[in-house]
Amino acid sequence: MPSSRPRAHAVMSAEAYELLFDEARRHRFAELADVRTPMHIADLTAPGLDDLLAEAEVLITSWGAPRFEAPLLDRMPRLRAVFHAAGSIRQHVSEDFWERGIRITTAADANAVPVAEFTLATILLAGKRVFPHVRTPSVAAADWGGNLRDFAIGNLDRTVGLVGFSRIGRRVAELLRPFTGLKVLVADPYADSAEVAAAGAELVALDEMLPRVSVLSLHAPALPSTHHMISVRELAALPDGATVINTARGALLDHDALVAECRTGRLDAVLDVTDPEPLPLDSPLLDLPNVALTPHLAGSLGTETRRLTDSALDELQAYASGVPLLYPMDAVSLARSA
Repeated sequence: MPSSRPRAHAVMSAEAYELLFDEARRHRFAELADVRTPMHIADLTAPGLDDLLAEAEVLITSWGAPRFEAPLLDRMPRLRAVFHAAGSIRQHVSEDFWERGIRITTAADANAVPVAEFTLATILLAGKRVFPHVRTPSVAAADWGGNLRDFAIGNLDRTVGLVGFSRIGRRVAELLRPFTGLKVLVADPYADSAEVAAAGAELVALDEMLPRVSVLSLHAPALPSTHHMISVRELAALPDGATVINTARGALLDHDALVAECRTGRLDAVLDVTDPEPLPLDSPLLDLPNVALTPHLAGSLGTETRRLTDSALDELQAYASGVPLLYPMDAVSLARSA
């Protein structure tokens, strides 16, 4: 059982700590845990930390935290839980970590909020074909009012396809429910049809989805099995005028295949993630007028990052109270997540 106020530290880069922990959240951290000086440790390899690490029971981590492998874990024999104030934990855990039974949680649900909001906005703007017009303002000005009879424009009688019923995919489906003119389809081999229906969508196979959608939005994790899951065949199956949105991982989408389709003007794309990131300066995606690129704006930024801190502190409070953690991760669930 955890102690009422476990010995704890924040372990992340200095930049992340400054961003995530304002005065109010530092105060809450100190109330929930026995936080010794320093509250924040940027580098666990720094000299003079052995005594502090030997007593640490809980860590709040985020960007800049290390990978927890045997040599580091040997210095923290009392470590029982890590509360990650960011999304993916993949780069931080190891087999040694799992074997020692240390619990870990993620703030991925909190991070899903701005991504889903960004995706919702992008879907609606894509339906109005905003992005090609933004890239060509002179054309938009010259054709003022000329789109009245363009039935490629509009968010009525449209179908949106979500690839992946992840935390974000599920939230996007729920956010789309009030827009009665939009039908939502979900393709995910692991999803439960009843849960998809409860979110206001319909579960279908990917091959069935593609020819039916005017917007295709990607929300799958980056795994060997999902690398280039949307490639030549899948893009060719989309109807003319469809928009591809990627706010998940760049490697899900075959960029060469996308360039080939977008060059013809048959498809549009909105990419908040790419492969590689950033794109090389000679990438043709940078010059296509029907491809909108944003620099990882969907995830938690600015004030939104404080949700990640709050999520980790909520987990700390649950741990200190001896109640179940809210968003635990294990090796099995990690295998299916980003």
